Amino acid sequence: MNAQTTKPTPPPSALIAQSVALALEEDLGLAGDITTNAIFHEKKKGQAIIQARQAGVLAGQDFATESFLQIEPTTEIIWHKSDASPLLPGDKIATINTSIRALLTAERTALNFLGHLSGIASLTQKYVEAVKDTKAKIVDTRKTTPNLRYAEKYAVRAGGGENHRLRLDDAILIKDNHIAFAGGIKQAITKARASNGHMVKLEIEVDTIEQLKQCIKHKPDIVLLDNMQPDLLKEAVALIDGKIVAEASGGVNLKTVRAIAQTGVDIISIGALTHSAPCLDLGLDIDMSSA
Repeated sequence: MNAQTTKPTPPPSALIAQSVALALEEDLGLAGDITTNAIFHEKKKGQAIIQARQAGVLAGQDFATESFLQIEPTTEIIWHKSDASPLLPGDKIATINTSIRALLTAERTALNFLGHLSGIASLTQKYVEAVKDTKAKIVDTRKTTPNLRYAEKYAVRAGGGENHRLRLDDAILIKDNHIAFAGGIKQAITKARASNGHMVKLEIEVDTIEQLKQCIKHKPDIVLLDNMQPDLLKEAVALIDGKIVAEASGGVNLKTVRAIAQTGVDIISIGALTHSAPCLDLGLDIDMSSA
């Protein structure tokens, strides 16, 4: 499995800490880990190893580290693999030295982040490989898990993909409902441009060639070609003629993505990267030789 070897820039540490704190609060409840705390003394130390149980791409190491540190600040973690690294079954990912309480209490939260984000990175990498040798870039959407958008979009980058809008205030994206309420393409574009500065890019969604012809007259920065079959995408790309960035979306899966990429579009946006990626199977095992 090929994947990028450079770890992408992670989300700000404050956002990672906030996400982890919310996850731990959800798991610990009011009384904490009553099972572990009843059985083990708070000072008793242990060692554990995180391993891959299936092939994929790693993402989420900073979230896993933070999960253990928030339970036990003296935790020491040695990462044998970095985010964006390819994984094979049996690969050792990290060695953790801390209190047994911290190991057992933070285990599920750490693995939840690692498994979920690695699953996104792994699925993204499959799409990136599928469009290899075309100019199309694989990007995500805003179809993310509430409160995990920064983490999930980071995982997309770890898999070799790129990010679409992070938030509604990043760029103008005029969709079909905007056009309907505004009374037409011209009205929507004119009003959107009048209310935003020259630094803000404008994208508009179309699903017919006639709509595309109308849009081209108003020179948007990007056109979102929604749910078009490859033959229609080729026609649209020819009309655009390199003057506007062409983005394809809708009906994209691993069976269709290469044909879409071969139409000449610049970008393929895929909601499934974040909303449908299966969790990558990773495990944490206690190292009894250190006991």
